[in-house]
Amino acid sequence: MAASTSAAVTEPPGLETQRKEIESLLQGHELRAGDTWYLVERRWYEQWKEYVETGDQNSSSFPGQIDNTDLFEELDSYHLKERLVENEDFVLVPAEAWHKLLSWYGMVDDQPALARKVVDLPSTVKVEVYPVEIFLCLHSNMENVVKAHFSHTIQKVMMKQFEVVEGAETRLWMKSSDTSCERLRNIHITVLDSCLSSGMTVIMEMRNADGTWPSSRPQIMRNSVEDQDSYRGQPGVCGLTNLGNTCFMNSALQCLSNTPPLTEYFLRSAYLEELNFTNPLGMKGEIAEAYADVVKQMWSGRHYSVVPRIFKTKVGHFASQFLGYQQHDSQELLSFLLDGLHEDLNRVKNKEYIELKDANGRPDQEVAEEAWRNHRRRNDSVIVDTFHGLFKSTLVCPECCKVSVTFDPFCYLSVPLPVSKDRVMEIFFVSLDPVAKPVQHRLVVPKAGKVFDLCSALSEMTNVPMVVADVFNHRFYKIYHADESLSCILDRDDIFVYELSSGSVEEDGDEVVLALYLRERSHYRDYGSGSSSYGTSLFGHPLLMAVPRGQCTRDALYHLFLQRTSLTDSQQGSGCQQQPSKTESDCCPQVNERQAKRKGCEFRRRKLLFTIQAVNSNGTTERGMGEDAQPYVAIDWDPDMKKKYYNENEAEKYVKHQSMEVPHQQTTVQLQECIELFTTVETLEEENPWYCPTCKKHQLATKKLDLWSLPEVLIIHLKRFSYTKYSREKLDIIVDFPLRHLDFSGFLLKKAGTNGEPPSRYDLIAVSNHYGGLRDGHYNAKQLNYISKDTILCLKTYGSQNQYTVIHFQYVFPSFTKYFSKTKL
Repeated sequence: MAASTSAAVTEPPGLETQRKEIESLLQGHELRAGDTWYLVERRWYEQWKEYVETGDQNSSSFPGQIDNTDLFEELDSYHLKERLVENEDFVLVPAEAWHKLLSWYGMVDDQPALARKVVDLPSTVKVEVYPVEIFLCLHSNMENVVKAHFSHTIQKVMMKQFEVVEGAETRLWMKSSDTSCERLRNIHITVLDSCLSSGMTVIMEMRNADGTWPSSRPQIMRNSVEDQDSYRGQPGVCGLTNLGNTCFMNSALQCLSNTPPLTEYFLRSAYLEELNFTNPLGMKGEIAEAYADVVKQMWSGRHYSVVPRIFKTKVGHFASQFLGYQQHDSQELLSFLLDGLHEDLNRVKNKEYIELKDANGRPDQEVAEEAWRNHRRRNDSVIVDTFHGLFKSTLVCPECCKVSVTFDPFCYLSVPLPVSKDRVMEIFFVSLDPVAKPVQHRLVVPKAGKVFDLCSALSEMTNVPMVVADVFNHRFYKIYHADESLSCILDRDDIFVYELSSGSVEEDGDEVVLALYLRERSHYRDYGSGSSSYGTSLFGHPLLMAVPRGQCTRDALYHLFLQRTSLTDSQQGSGCQQQPSKTESDCCPQVNERQAKRKGCEFRRRKLLFTIQAVNSNGTTERGMGEDAQPYVAIDWDPDMKKKYYNENEAEKYVKHQSMEVPHQQTTVQLQECIELFTTVETLEEENPWYCPTCKKHQLATKKLDLWSLPEVLIIHLKRFSYTKYSREKLDIIVDFPLRHLDFSGFLLKKAGTNGEPPSRYDLIAVSNHYGGLRDGHYNAKQLNYISKDTILCLKTYGSQNQYTVIHFQYVFPSFTKYFSKTKL
């Protein structure tokens, strides 16, 4: 690195004065990062010292002009020799001492001054004798390579070298080999901090007008009419391609991208100056940069739709729960993204420890201002500026009445929905009357109720015992006990309630409950399964029957089943003799063996409609169950007899009770009701007690949350997915809210107008909708384009090109997450 050597030679002072001045500068000058020091050839410097110490200006030890010839590899390039050692080959002098020596003695013609910078290394401060030699080029013209020696920041040097327009957004790549490139994320980093070594190449690229980067142009969905490169549309009106169950991510991105303060912040590249690469809670700026790329592409007006694959990869890298392509919660993704953006853009580089203080009777205004100041001392970002508000939390000890008041920041409101204590269930009632068809009912039962509550709701029709069962695929999926919780029953389950004769469900009764399956026997024996039995297949609805224990013989059951299936008259004139039956029932081991033997006799053989087999709960003949288990039997129909005597279509018909004629009305609540519920006093659960400083023990205190201050953009999360240790459900309550001027002044403890703040009224700008249930569903989004004021419905038209349309906001569907922006008055 050459420095000017054109300083005019002046008359030097006396030799003693020269010695004292230089020694004083050397002894009193400490190394400070950024200062400049100079290399002087050691032999010349030693000769100068000898000269000034003689005190004789005519001495033969006069050093002459400063000559660093021995330090150069060759005089043509003035390239410094390798492995020079301080105090053996050269000495270092501070800039002031150098300029004095240069003015007194001059320098050999054409030799450059060897100026070097002081650099701050992790463990020391030193003069960088050998600056890193790197090669610079632009991505658009990688043939034009410039060699440079420096240790300071690279970006400004490159922008000046290649005459890049001021304000252009750039990024740097470090190329260490023909195949290896690594991103230099911190554009303000020095050469030493970036671990660049001599011989490496640094490549600069500028962001394209469409928001993409030349080095990593993402997949872009092509418009079926116009080529993507010539497409020009409304900025922000841009689709996001579903990568496979990523609708939860796309809906959150669409809503967030139409939040004016945040989007404008990224579009004007203000984030570049605030990227925090050292925050241990952050993601080295990668989430912020990935989100910025998505926003800039969506708002370039050059894309019909983009593929957020890089963003999805980054999210999965830092939050493993979002790896792969499973369905997720849009609110969970939004929470992670806002937190990640905040930490990546946190202006606080070193977070100080702040001890939280309780109010201890101080005025709310004082405590709230203290809490907000403390929050901003550790958290200062565009996310805090835009989305953070303040709660007031009040805890009261139930024993000593100690009141604890704290103020806590929040990023969004997760509000509960009013939950009804009742539940509407649809069931099929099967009476004892063999000719009556099942009746479909719509019943209102307690959500926290038991199975017997379901039977009680039908008690007006009958006083006999009933059994509740879940029927699936022609078999009993589960037969419920009376004391089981109704939460075990899902809305999609096919629930049948069977009427039984009195005494049949009592433990010491004279009857036993049999589960009866209907099976059709095949025409041919199944030799391939290792047996010679006939194959069977289930059909129709299964039955539950109360059978006297004394009638658990095959012939007795045959007649009972004929009566239960209303087929009694179909047996007349069948003149065949049956083989003697076993008196001990295969299906009911409890039958009295002696009684069965006394009753053993032969009866006339006749052609049977069906045979009876003991089976397991799946309807197969391999029983594998104990004597105390629920007994299951199957009626195996001969195919010809079934076709002749059993009308399957007629048997599966049912009638609707008048309760089914009344349309099911969805509950509608106002959003303000949800906010009121959010601010209602509640008692802490046993799993989350509060430690009372007065009682010196954990207490189930009462807790109340109040809104103290609200942010510029308010996110409201409706807690539609309800999880308890007994049940899981999605609440389908319709939440109604105004599109403009949603007023929160009635909920704010800090009244409107305080400190000149505007009233807390909000306009709706975006909605993330979820359709479906807990196990499956789909997200889409509606948002107000803050430039065009059009409402965009991001909805994919399946089976064709990805088509997105702009519609006017007329109706808001039951939504999952809502974004509100303060009304501008």
